Amino acid sequence: MAFSLGIVGAGQFSGAFATLFQAHPGVSEVHVTDLLPERAETLTADQGLAGTFPSFEAMLDSDLDAVAIFTQRWTHGPLVVQALRAGKHVYSAVPMAVTQEEIAAIIDAVRETGLTYMMGETSQYNPATVYARNQIADGAFGRLFYAEGDYVHDMDLGFYAAYQYSGGENWKATASYPPLLYPTHAIGGVLGAWRTHAVSVSAIGVTDERGDGVFDKEVSQFGNDISNATALFEVAGGGSFRTNEFRRVGYPSHIRESRFRFFGTDGSFEQLATFSTWQDKKGVTDVSDLLQPKPTLSPDDPALRNVAPALRAAFTSGSAPVHDRARLPREFDTLHNGHEGSHHFLVDDFVTAVNDRTLPTVNAWVAARYTLPGIIAHESARRGGERLPIPDFGDAPEV
Repeated sequence: MAFSLGIVGAGQFSGAFATLFQAHPGVSEVHVTDLLPERAETLTADQGLAGTFPSFEAMLDSDLDAVAIFTQRWTHGPLVVQALRAGKHVYSAVPMAVTQEEIAAIIDAVRETGLTYMMGETSQYNPATVYARNQIADGAFGRLFYAEGDYVHDMDLGFYAAYQYSGGENWKATASYPPLLYPTHAIGGVLGAWRTHAVSVSAIGVTDERGDGVFDKEVSQFGNDISNATALFEVAGGGSFRTNEFRRVGYPSHIRESRFRFFGTDGSFEQLATFSTWQDKKGVTDVSDLLQPKPTLSPDDPALRNVAPALRAAFTSGSAPVHDRARLPREFDTLHNGHEGSHHFLVDDFVTAVNDRTLPTVNAWVAARYTLPGIIAHESARRGGERLPIPDFGDAPEV
């Protein structure tokens, strides 16, 4: 069984996934569309894909079975709903959406159409999240009561080039995208291991002082001048977790963008830029090697020519020893991976869910729990840290 797929957006990120979707035995053919037709044509020619469509609407009018959306981060919500209502299964890059109303519309569309929706949150398969998830399942933490998830990615380390590539002449207007509206790498890494959800939040934002027109309210499409933000969440069942979204930070983002910590009554786990440790009341165990992905693609590979050098590590990292690759198709064994080994698993999650008509791990209801807390946190930061309740859309229905 195999289905046909259309990729929406032929930018820096989608090429890595086009290769994997095309190689997966559960996908029959891959097409591309982009607002800049030459980008779609180049990607198709470079990877030998099935063809291009002149527009998103033309793709939705076709007999393709599914679409994978890799457009600008604030555009996902409406495009996802449009695709679902057109009868397409949907894989979407993060975030799910940028408002509570957009999230609700996606969940309604998934419920009413019965189609597959999945958000491709890379932290779901971050080695630290996988390790913590396994330790929680084994009861090693005891009662888990606190966690931390950081997405620490400095603008100087690749983001300027990325926004210039995607944003054109007015790139500074979109480079000011509010950090807390891109929350899923941090929140997803915590909640991907800890089976709970956030119920309230208080957040603090730091006003940017670089003065280069980025994070300038007068320039920003989003009226945003916050470049760094911290949010403290209360979780259902007792406990809390804290996330950081930093875009101006002295940290080696090119080595590790996301990092996590978990604390329980019997054990704890901490991850830093270059090493990770498990701790209990007896002592400390270095688990760095278990969580270190092995490279599968050279940073100088021609396939990465449009990706800024500082961002290339996210596209070349292979799997880590903690990853269980047994379920993956053998076609992936020699293909590039990315974001600390997550790409192979995300593609396989979606393909398997569509073909088997099962819920993917990061389905619409899980995606809402990874996304909406950041949206509410941004509002809290705008209100000077006011503690706000976080609505919940509940668990996914039984399939």
